[in-house]
Parts: sequence; C-alpha cells; structure tokens
Amino acid sequence: MIVLGIETSCDETAAAIVTGERRVLGNVIYSQLDEHKAFGGVVPEIAARAHLDIVEDVIRRTFAEADLTVGDLDGIAATAGPGLIGGVIVGAMTAKAMAATRNLPFIAVNHLEGHALTARLTDNVAFPYLLLLVSGGHCQFLSVDGPGRYTLMGGTVDDAVGEAFDKCAKMMGLGFPGGPAVEAAARAGDAKRFAFPRPMKGRAGCDMSFSGLKTSVRQAILDLPGQSLSGSDAADIAASFQAAVADVLADRCAHAIAEFDEKHPDGKTLVVAGGVAANAALREKLTGLCALVGFRCVVPPPALCTDNGAMIAWAGIERLRLGLTNGLDFAPRPRWPLAELEK
Repeated sequence: MIVLGIETSCDETAAAIVTGERRVLGNVIYSQLDEHKAFGGVVPEIAARAHLDIVEDVIRRTFAEADLTVGDLDGIAATAGPGLIGGVIVGAMTAKAMAATRNLPFIAVNHLEGHALTARLTDNVAFPYLLLLVSGGHCQFLSVDGPGRYTLMGGTVDDAVGEAFDKCAKMMGLGFPGGPAVEAAARAGDAKRFAFPRPMKGRAGCDMSFSGLKTSVRQAILDLPGQSLSGSDAADIAASFQAAVADVLADRCAHAIAEFDEKHPDGKTLVVAGGVAANAALREKLTGLCALVGFRCVVPPPALCTDNGAMIAWAGIERLRLGLTNGLDFAPRPRWPLAELEK
C-alpha cells in the first residue's frame, strides 16, 4: 500500500509518500518562515496564498524523491482540518483533484490524528496508548484505542503550551517561531533564577493551564531594573520558563498515566506528539518520568513532531486499511476535535 499525504494546515506546505511497511519514500517540506517572520506570527491570508503558489511544486518534488508516479499510488490523503481554513482548503482540494482524475480513494485526515498516529509509523506502537498532544494550538491527553477512537482525558483550560512558548519568546524579543528560540536561549540560562509558578501542579485530574505562567514571564520582564532585558536576562527567563513548563507537564502526565493504567493495564506506553514534543528538555523530563513508573516513552524524531506530510500519509494508510475513505464532497473544517472524530 502506497499513499501520498498532503499537509497545509498552518505555515508548512508538505507532502510525503509512505508505504504500509512504514517506509517514507519521499518527504518534502516547504517552510513559510520567511513570509511570516516580519509579523511575529502566522498570517492566515499570506499562508493560504503561499500554499497555493508552492503546493504543486512540493508534490512534484516528492514524487521525484520517491521515484514514483501518481499511477503507483493506492490512495491520496490530505489534512482536512483543523487548521487555518484557507490553507486546509488548498491541500484538500489539490488531493481531491488528483484522486478524481486517477479514480483513487480520497482520505480526509484530521491533522491531530496525523500527530496521534505518528508513533505507529516511527516505532510501531501498539494500541492502546496514552497520548500527550502538545503543539501551538493544542494541549491535551487522550487515550488512543485505534484510528478514529480517541477518549479525551484532559486538556488546557486556557492556552496551549506552544502558544505560551511563542508569546513568551515575543516578549523576550527572541523572534518567531518561539519554541526553538526559547529552547536555544535556555541552553545558556539559569533555570533557578526566576521562580515561575507551576499552574495546577498537584491538583487532581489531567487538565493544564499556561495563561498565568505567561503573565508571570511578562511581570518578570517588567520588574527588571529599568525594564531593560539583556541577553543573559532573556536566557535566564527562557530557562526558568522552560523548566516550569516541563515540571507542569510531568506532573500532569503522572496523573494521566495513573488514570490510563487503571483502565488499560497492558498499554504501558506514553506517546508525546506535536510540535512542542521536539523540545529536548521536555523529552528528557517525560522520559525520566516514564522510567520511574514503568512506562515506555515514545517521542517521534523532531522532524516528524512538527507538521509534515508523512504523518498525514500514514494516517491515510491506517484509515484506508479499515476502508475509511471519504467522498469528494467532504467539507474542510477549521475546527475538528480529535475526541469527536468519526470513523
């Protein structure tokens, strides 16, 4: 089985060709970072136009890298939501057109399911498993029982952790995207200099909160002498903020693991997915936690944590195997909660 996956939900135009044997034959990503950097964040209109301009070339390069043609495919998958709707429409319509002209199955993939199933592509993780999905727009714990079978266990009550990284990086003048910028600055910083709060740490359940932590970072900057932020100040704030996030997620993970283990005693695997999972400090913290409680911690390689076409192609394969295809009248969705995903 060979499937082309197309991803255009935010600011990466990506395509990949993946086989049912978990081989990535072609994988091309075009980053729009330069287009959005001047604005300090992703501008939906600019993103949609960039997707439209580059998507055909990205797909063409993917086929060349895989040394295949459309005739070799068994299906075409595309992100159909959630995401910036202009970009989602570009990718979904491109996939529909290709599927229609070649009479191939079209698979509308939930972007979050792409992240959720990546560990099965990279590490062949068996169902069920516990998922911590952490990205710029999402932060939640889910029990994963199969494609289309997700149970929400808890999530952020305000901001996603990736959004917190971006906003704090902006406050410190570290640039965009914020996640890699904060991680890089934190390497030279003192994580004990600023005593940032650990929101909801120790509370029952698996919910999270990051709004107050952002406020504390802002206040720390305002409290600096002369409100002047030096390079060492930024490094220390970044390190202290990153340590606080890691502590909060580890605490919340411990609660989620306990709840999951009670219901699924044979599913002792925590999968961490999404763009924030590329953070090395977070990976180390959660790997250590899992070692203490007898769980396996699986985090895909950084290149497959951020948005990519391979995860969409693999989700397409998982669904195609079960006969879960979609009609060409499927409407792209800006909002599409994973826990409400229909088979």
